[in-house]
Amino acid sequence: MHHINDSKKVKIALLTISDTRNFEDDRSGKTIKSLLEAANHTIIDYKIEKDELHLIQEIVTDWTNNAEIQAIILNGGTGFSPRDVTYEAITQLLDKKMDGFGELFRMLSYEEIGPKALFSRAVAGSIGSTGIYALPGSTNAVKLAIEKLILPTLPHFVEELVKK
Repeated sequence: MHHINDSKKVKIALLTISDTRNFEDDRSGKTIKSLLEAANHTIIDYKIEKDELHLIQEIVTDWTNNAEIQAIILNGGTGFSPRDVTYEAITQLLDKKMDGFGELFRMLSYEEIGPKALFSRAVAGSIGSTGIYALPGSTNAVKLAIEKLILPTLPHFVEELVKK
């Protein structure tokens, strides 16, 4: 079924989670930003924050309370190192989890990198009427997620979140 609003431009906030990155060397954040803008979506805010659960949750909560922001994309902190807390930060906040997102992302990643795809804890879902995606920090991983999963479905996802 074709949805008339699927071509809608989405207003997005972007958060890179890293203890070491800055705006100059945040390749994954820049990749996400350029792919979204090339598809005519708008980046409302873009931040870099350390791998600290409460800091990630504070930013995401502020953004979900901003009616202008329709979706939030995070990258980094989804692995298994002791500092990786993005998955925990986001899943504690989600109202609804998009179970298939992580599964499909890992399947597609498996085709590119093999069994190491298992180490990604990519997750998506919603908080209120805001779509949330948490991606690994690898530039190849964010490119895969944006091109294969997010861009083809983002306008429809946002449309579903505001349905009455």
